[in-house]
Amino acid sequence: MKRRFVVKLMGRWSGDTGVLEEDFEYSDGSRERRVWTLQDLGGGRYSGRADDVVGEARGVAAGNALRWSYTLKLPVDGKVYEVDFDDWMFLIDDKVMLNKAVMSKYGFELGQVTLSFQKL
Repeated sequence: MKRRFVVKLMGRWSGDTGVLEEDFEYSDGSRERRVWTLQDLGGGRYSGRADDVVGEARGVAAGNALRWSYTLKLPVDGKVYEVDFDDWMFLIDDKVMLNKAVMSKYGFELGQVTLSFQKL
């Protein structure tokens, strides 16, 4: 199943704590909002929490890349599944970032998401 979406992001930092607001609009007209609370742990390491994330997300940045790993509570047809996400984000320049996310459950790949972000 392919489900297309547009996401608008708004982020802000205060010291080593950040907030990232994600507003999704899907091709079927449905909407979703996720608000991350992020923590800069130093040394290129980050952690994050959101209401629909199980436990804590972990990230490691090096150069222009960030690997972000977390388990998401994903609603499908009236049920909620815990799905693992392995995101790789690459900053191309000061306005463009590419993101490839692999979704898996019990080590089996369920699908992939490829995103392109443009700073306005």
